[in-house]
Amino acid sequence: MLKKAHAIARVYMRWKLPRTERARHKALDRTFETLKNWSIRNENGPFPAMSVLFNIGLYLLIAEKDIQAVKIEALTHPDEWTRKLYARIILLVIYEWDADAVSGRTLKEALDTMLISDDLKREAIEVLRTLRSIQRKVRTNFAFVRNAAIAHRDSDALTQYPAIRELKVDEVMAVAIEFYAAVAQFTSLLTKLMMAGSTIGSFLMQWSKNHDRQQR
Repeated sequence: MLKKAHAIARVYMRWKLPRTERARHKALDRTFETLKNWSIRNENGPFPAMSVLFNIGLYLLIAEKDIQAVKIEALTHPDEWTRKLYARIILLVIYEWDADAVSGRTLKEALDTMLISDDLKREAIEVLRTLRSIQRKVRTNFAFVRNAAIAHRDSDALTQYPAIRELKVDEVMAVAIEFYAAVAQFTSLLTKLMMAGSTIGSFLMQWSKNHDRQQR
């Protein structure tokens, strides 16, 4: 009966989720396009600190878009193997994203150059710490699954198959939700940082540092 109840729930959610997620998809696409355009516009420009912020935001949104693209299938696809395949893709996205690309040091240097207040700096660095903590959790709890059932590094099929079969999609989605929340927090904070850094003093500092770097 429990198995039937889960199957019925998946059928219902397969109909409902695309409708409830439509607004989120659109909002994510708008934010992504905005950051992408600003990243292109500021690439190799005179204000590299701002470019760092746009790049970090865009980097995180790419990972979020990848997860968003497959999460409904991971939750609702009628075939169990397919659900777990999409769950493995979600794990791989979080497991493999390059935390060093959004390191606290890179962000701190950019925020210092933009003359951002200490409170906002602490908030931004804390969000990145949260993201790195989520990745550490994934690498600790799902390392065997990643190696045996995602990267297929173990040629022993009798090792791979149990890793796939025993993967719990709800545990994967719980981590994905944490990741979503941290990305959303940084994206929201990004607006505050850009406003705080849009001052004459900030622009002059960025231009001066960039000019000095080019003269070396």
